[in-house]
Amino acid sequence: MAAVTEDSHDLTAEPGSTTGPTQQPLISVRDLWMVFGPKAAAVPKNSDLCELPRRELMQRTGNTIAVRDVSFDVAPGEVFVVMGLSGSGKSTLVRCLTRLIEPTAGSVVFEGENLLQADARRLRELRRHKFSMVFQNFGLLPHRRVVDNVAYGLEVRGAGKAERRARALEVIELVGLSGYENSYPDQLSGGMQQRVGLARALAVEPDLMLFDEPFSALDPLIRRDMQNEVIRLHRELGKTMVFITHDLSEALKLGDRILIMRDGRPVQIGTGDELVGAPADDYVRDFVSDVPKGDVLTLRWIMRPVTDDDPVDGPELPPGTVIRDATRVVLESHRPVRVVENGKLLGIVGDEEILAIVAGAR
Repeated sequence: MAAVTEDSHDLTAEPGSTTGPTQQPLISVRDLWMVFGPKAAAVPKNSDLCELPRRELMQRTGNTIAVRDVSFDVAPGEVFVVMGLSGSGKSTLVRCLTRLIEPTAGSVVFEGENLLQADARRLRELRRHKFSMVFQNFGLLPHRRVVDNVAYGLEVRGAGKAERRARALEVIELVGLSGYENSYPDQLSGGMQQRVGLARALAVEPDLMLFDEPFSALDPLIRRDMQNEVIRLHRELGKTMVFITHDLSEALKLGDRILIMRDGRPVQIGTGDELVGAPADDYVRDFVSDVPKGDVLTLRWIMRPVTDDDPVDGPELPPGTVIRDATRVVLESHRPVRVVENGKLLGIVGDEEILAIVAGAR
């Protein structure tokens, strides 16, 4: 399966991929640039300046490129993760999506509407009704109780007191904070405060939820709990999410697809198994080098074609089965496992293929 790299014309889907968006995207980003500095708008239009490294561009023009020609689609109900190290442009990118930072060039189309053409009034309406954001620093109002913090977005929207309290109590229960609705933020742990932030984001029933490294300040165990909470809520509510993180394990755990950025550029986009199984370059390869392949790759990556000498009466598993979950079935079977999708035999997996992964040989 070919990797999608920064040199590809279209970063929205991988040729032959079964996991990329196949329906009308909820949000579609095309050729997005964010340049800071004097005469920033001239940079994306100048092919010579576009390709300069950051330091040289700063020396020549006084400009810094934070986001460089980024394109992707997010399907309804998808968890789309943008990851990269500090300075990669990921947090700037997520703020450009709702124009908290004004992009220099490109387009952001949400539900068929180019947000870069929306006036201030329309943007306020979209932010109140369509988007919600969860930040690392929680952003809770310290003088308000939990229930009032959760209801704040509804208050800004103009909802009545009874309506917003009823909705706030509903989502407080949803995120597991029942009994704390009358507490103040400083009476809660960090993880509980982030649950309040999550409840506040959910209370307005947004079409798109944006997460900017929301769990990076939390202790590891609390962080894991919050990741599981996001997974649970997504399973129950099906919200479309764009999640920003610098942590690869978090990206692999949460993301349906992952966009890796470096120095403002998109490097590769794909599912977790596509990034681990077919890294686009040495940068991505180094990024995923410590990931246990058996925990990420599926049988699709290790199956081999069936020959006339192979028995085809072994157990049956779908190609999307993670190798870790298939190991016992394969090793306990006296016949190769058949990899079957929609009634079609795609290939087989035997002890040799499994043990090569388990032993770290591939």
